[in-house]
Amino acid sequence: MAHSIDITKEFRFDAAHCLPKMGPDHPYTRLHGHSFRVEVTIAGGMDPVHGWICDFAELESFLGAIRAELDHHTLNDLPGLEQPTLETIACWIFDRVAARYPGLASITLYRDSIGERCTVRAGK
Repeated sequence: MAHSIDITKEFRFDAAHCLPKMGPDHPYTRLHGHSFRVEVTIAGGMDPVHGWICDFAELESFLGAIRAELDHHTLNDLPGLEQPTLETIACWIFDRVAARYPGLASITLYRDSIGERCTVRAGK
């Protein structure tokens, strides 16, 4: 019997940002920071030789490079994150992971301290 399997790896980062397109009187135009948590879910069938979808250690190393780009930086300074909303950040991460892992099913980006999250799923 074939199985459909999802695996999930998580990482965290802290970063500052502002939303400059909100207008001068909006509170989000001021620089502020958040602690973020990211869940990366990859779906697929199990490799019959290795018994996995992918190597967690290799995935962790790859996600570590993405984390290093984000952690303790001002997100607005990164190309593609000039207006770093939760949705934009999640899509930015999704696109990087999808380029390496075609089985990427979803990215969920959390701001746990304020009870918010955004999920980006692979399109069909």
